[in-house]
Amino acid sequence: MLLYIIRHGDPIYVTDTLTEKGYAQAQALKDRFAMGFDKVYSSPMGRARATAQPTCDTTGIPYQLEEWTSEWLSWVDMSVSDENGEDWVFRKYERRMLETNWHKLGDRWYEDSVFRGLRVKECYLRIVKNSDEFLLRHGYRRNGNLYTAERANDERVAVFCHHGFGTTWLSHLLRIPAPMLWTSFDITHTGVTVLRFKADDDGVCAPVCLCYSDMSHILKSGMPMTYNNGDVL
Repeated sequence: MLLYIIRHGDPIYVTDTLTEKGYAQAQALKDRFAMGFDKVYSSPMGRARATAQPTCDTTGIPYQLEEWTSEWLSWVDMSVSDENGEDWVFRKYERRMLETNWHKLGDRWYEDSVFRGLRVKECYLRIVKNSDEFLLRHGYRRNGNLYTAERANDERVAVFCHHGFGTTWLSHLLRIPAPMLWTSFDITHTGVTVLRFKADDDGVCAPVCLCYSDMSHILKSGMPMTYNNGDVL
């Protein structure tokens, strides 16, 4: 199985829609995914659904909503307010996460003092639970750091979602502590991440990242290779 995790296009957050640029990015994805999918899923939020729609229109496969992928659920638990406003904990506390010793806690990184008083643990474990249930529905049962293929398949599965949720989900899928992924990896608007689930002869596998935040569709479309409206690559 190939799992495609796609961030939404350039957004207008206050209205949960896409900018004109965001709609153009979503159209570029339509061409990127001309090979089609077996299943398409989307966050219930408007910017993710609007990003998925051109691909669904082209392939003829409607998206199904996955409520647990909503950015709002993650934001409620992992946003922090201070005198400079509200933002994700991994942005507000980036320097602190780089200086603290969360890595010594292993799989319990969320118990580090930097996250004290926040619901980071609850958010992460909720994503873990729903991820494992989602993958099991597609034939792969999580066992520790590995998956057992109860129904190995060659399906292409797309999930249109978000940055904060997506990076946290990827940390579980790829067995990378979330603070390491938050501080060292980013995902651009309509960035495409592809994970391959390929089982060994005994049915055991671990997802392998084939590409991360791929922007080839932006290059092909002729739009500027701008990373989140910032650096030109």
